[in-house]
Amino acid sequence: MPDLPSRIETIETFQVPPRWILVRVTTADGAVGWGEAIVAKRARAVVGAVADLADNVVGRDARRIEDLWQRMHRGGFFRGGPILGTAAAAVEQALWDRKARAAGLAVHEFLGGAVRERVRAYAWVGGDDPDGVVEHARQRLEQGFSAVKMNATATADHLDRHAVVDDALARVGSLRDAFGADLDIALDFHGRVPRPVTKILLRELEPFRLLWVEEPITPETDDALRHVASVGSSVPVATGERLTSRWDVLPLLRDGVVDVLQPDVSITGLFELEKIARMAEVYDVAVAPHCPNGPVSLAASLQVGFCCPNVAIQEQSGGIHYHQGYDGLPTGELFDYLRDPAPLTTTGGYFHRGDAAGLGIDVDDDAVRASAGAWSLPDPDWTHHDGRYAEW
Repeated sequence: MPDLPSRIETIETFQVPPRWILVRVTTADGAVGWGEAIVAKRARAVVGAVADLADNVVGRDARRIEDLWQRMHRGGFFRGGPILGTAAAAVEQALWDRKARAAGLAVHEFLGGAVRERVRAYAWVGGDDPDGVVEHARQRLEQGFSAVKMNATATADHLDRHAVVDDALARVGSLRDAFGADLDIALDFHGRVPRPVTKILLRELEPFRLLWVEEPITPETDDALRHVASVGSSVPVATGERLTSRWDVLPLLRDGVVDVLQPDVSITGLFELEKIARMAEVYDVAVAPHCPNGPVSLAASLQVGFCCPNVAIQEQSGGIHYHQGYDGLPTGELFDYLRDPAPLTTTGGYFHRGDAAGLGIDVDDDAVRASAGAWSLPDPDWTHHDGRYAEW
């Protein structure tokens, strides 16, 4: 192993409220980098995966990020999937943070440099069973956002055509009636709407001129996107948050069934997200990085947004309903573990580019260690009216 100041010495994982999994990489010279894993409902598996992957990289040169990414992804016979993907992504983000800090540069300077001064953001309204979205959207407009996203439906079954369609149209219509064209609206299907109902919804939603409909089909049935696309609706289709790599994304681009790609930096890793965005650009596909996550994940995602011209908008989790209601955990916000909230604060609905080194944020080690502790988030346990387990 190299006798170098940049030799990786420790990789620590911290579970902190409300549902963040933060990863800290330290090298022999005392330098530190931070990353963030997700898949919080399988937190113990993620923490274990980080520990397993650490065996592939501890003792090695932290500057060789691509080599270490390859080792984490290819070092075992069984590979791939979201658990290993998010563990590797967190370590890789921390390596970029550490490397860029050592050079006194922002990460985006290593990826071609900035192409923009600000990245548009959107905010969530409603919850898993959306209600009261008009008032929530009004609050978001007052905060400066001009784009929102909400869940399309609660549980939906193959023959729930009238109720599901009517409810979704009424909800979107209420926003259009209240705010007209001043508000851009995205609708998240979460893969929970069966194909026959999705096809009807895509046609019926056309007059509302949505930003996109998201995850109309779950990843394991992505082949069905061709049937959804055959409807001929003008509503853009977005997907990709559960995909781990360029190899997962390529079939969607090649088949022309995605209009807005939504990879998550805490599933793909930072450099892989940048590679996916460049590949999507070849197909004239926009990228809207998925990120209902914590502060490190958002900071890493923004570094890619600042340097990739086809990144159209950035998700963020401020005030999201996912922060609440789990085992009595505190509400928590993006800034709880930062020394300075400014880099992740939106102004007029935009994140503004800074030149701070690394990921552009300073994680408060003391706050992380003081709040760290194991927690678990329950599965939603949704069922249909006849008792069958329902898609979340």
